Amino acid sequence: MATLNIASKANQAKSVPALLVAARVNELDPNASININFQDVDTLKSGGGEAVELILGTDNPVYGSEKAIPSLIQAYPVLQGKDESLVKEWLDRTATIYPSDFKLVEGPLLELDAHLTLRSYIVGYTLTAADLSVWGAIRGNRVAFAAAKKGAMVNLCRWFKFVEESNPWISTAIQSLNEAATERKAAKSKAGASYDIALPDTEKGVVTRFPPEPSGYLHIGHAKAALLNDYFAHEAYKGTLICRFDDTNPTKEKEEFQDAIVEDLALMGIRPDKTSYSSDYFQQMYDYCVHILKIGKAYAEDTAQEEMRDQRMKGLPSARRDAPVEINLAHLAEMKEGTEEGTRWCIRAKMSVDNPNKAMRDPVIYRCNRQPHHRTGSKWKMYPTYDFCAPILDSLEGVTHALRTNEYRDRNPQYQWFQDVLELRKVHIWDFARMNFVRTLLSKRKLTKFVDSGKVWGWDDPRFPTIRGIRRRGMTIGALREYILKQGPSRNIVNLDWTLFWATNKKYIDPVAPRYTALNKAHVVTVAVKGARAAAYTEEKPKHNKNPDLGTKKVAYAQAILIEQEDAQSFAQDEEITLMNWGNAIVRSISHSLNPLSLQTVTALSLDLNLTGDVKSTSKKITWLATEGQELIPVEMVDFDFLISKDKIEEEENYEDFLTPQTEFRTEGVADGNVANLAVGDVIQFERKGYFRVDRAFKHGEPAVLFAIPTGKGGK
Repeated sequence: MATLNIASKANQAKSVPALLVAARVNELDPNASININFQDVDTLKSGGGEAVELILGTDNPVYGSEKAIPSLIQAYPVLQGKDESLVKEWLDRTATIYPSDFKLVEGPLLELDAHLTLRSYIVGYTLTAADLSVWGAIRGNRVAFAAAKKGAMVNLCRWFKFVEESNPWISTAIQSLNEAATERKAAKSKAGASYDIALPDTEKGVVTRFPPEPSGYLHIGHAKAALLNDYFAHEAYKGTLICRFDDTNPTKEKEEFQDAIVEDLALMGIRPDKTSYSSDYFQQMYDYCVHILKIGKAYAEDTAQEEMRDQRMKGLPSARRDAPVEINLAHLAEMKEGTEEGTRWCIRAKMSVDNPNKAMRDPVIYRCNRQPHHRTGSKWKMYPTYDFCAPILDSLEGVTHALRTNEYRDRNPQYQWFQDVLELRKVHIWDFARMNFVRTLLSKRKLTKFVDSGKVWGWDDPRFPTIRGIRRRGMTIGALREYILKQGPSRNIVNLDWTLFWATNKKYIDPVAPRYTALNKAHVVTVAVKGARAAAYTEEKPKHNKNPDLGTKKVAYAQAILIEQEDAQSFAQDEEITLMNWGNAIVRSISHSLNPLSLQTVTALSLDLNLTGDVKSTSKKITWLATEGQELIPVEMVDFDFLISKDKIEEEENYEDFLTPQTEFRTEGVADGNVANLAVGDVIQFERKGYFRVDRAFKHGEPAVLFAIPTGKGGK
């Protein structure tokens, strides 16, 4: 067991080299188990001011990348490459890239650029610790990094890009270091930094509300609103949280959505102190409508919708704006009865004709709708708008602070206008930014269109940003809460990437996901293993090498095993490889297809077991499955892409022009016999493939279906 401790506040040019070399060891050898820990300090106290500490077994710790990397090479020779002296030379040169003064690093960078002429790697023809050390120092030094990205040093730029793109695990390692800094800021935020938004009058008590409309399922944007209201009500001020269903549009609303919202809130750990419904207040809302008409602050309107919109844009008054109160009340009565005449009319607040803020230009506050309501039936034929409901019900229900996304900012003056005109208790408003994600639609109208058109399976489709969709994809509730609360109540509108979202989730699932084996079924290769026992047998192995509490699994061993075609094609004659959970073996013979169209296809292999071989010395650790001693389980592994192909759809653009042609990718495979016992919802890792959530358990005659869980590398 080895441990690498890194000071996350230190100069990254000094810490990233050792981080990448350790991460490379973990990438090459899953059994290496180098624990990488980040400490929220500038330097390690025990290390004499260094940024890195390496502890290998019972040996004394070594400090600094300059000493840690040679120690790692000694323990894991696969990092060395074939030219030990050249690797050592470039490891020694790494320190010349530490300074943040360009004048000091320009010379070493130019030397490196010249050295890389006609070279893909610094030493030899494979990635070595020399590449990782130098690349890491450049990546950690903002001055050197800028020079590498600028492109003036052509060979350096080419090499830098090549190393990064051909080794995707590097981005994950860098991200983990940056994430440590993000978490540090988030921890401070939760303690009162970013969350210190100075809510006024909190000494009198705090009551917040979350007002979902039961016309669809909650998505991640709603989750932020719900969690922030919950945070300020229950954690920051020990107050009260109201969940009020804004059920004022019977055309769109269903009890199904209402029940799903209650369930999703509970899953997120949100427990309102009170649940109410706008429909509980229909009589009071109607009374307020009568009152606002009687005091001359509203009027009945029958102008056609398009004409009304045009008048509002041009700042022109409606012909009905100055109608007598008695006429307006008569039209309201027709609306209440739901007569043919009543359906032609709506009620508008008399705020302003030409206010620069168009939200203040006589907004509609009541509409006629004869469709039965899912709670009140056919009692009402007219319904208030959200803009009329919110300021009234917030005041009536005792809400002290209305937290609203800043898309409502233009409507804040109208919220205050209603409370002034109706002489209601005032409520403080706080705006926060809604969460937008790249290549993701959060419009309920557009999401509904996806469902209705059959482009997705339903509201819980794993490609959907709904709470149910991302849960079905494999997101844990703990990670969801952590990620959203990290964003804080910021007012800055940004398009977030899914990368950190799924990277947060990985931290939750990696320690508890049992490890199993699956192989892609296409062109699977049968391998003869010489030296294996004549009769197949099984052994108990831990489901997770770092978490014995998960128990054990049966691993079958036999003289015939299966491996993937891609692995088979990578082998060389007499190469020593490692069969994971078994030991080393030497490739003795490789048979290829005779078909001239597929000469590279391997049709058979033979291996000699070499169980005394050192697994640390091999660069290829492969997964395999015995053909005897177990029942191989058919599986379908499903991965997904974004529904939208463009990061951000502009207002003037039609999202349907940017639909991703194919978003579902299914791979048939076979898995070890333990997979037969998995249940729907189980989260596992198929070694060397990634994390998966079981969407359909195995039944005889039907394969198990597992959805790939993103880990932040691709963010899909």
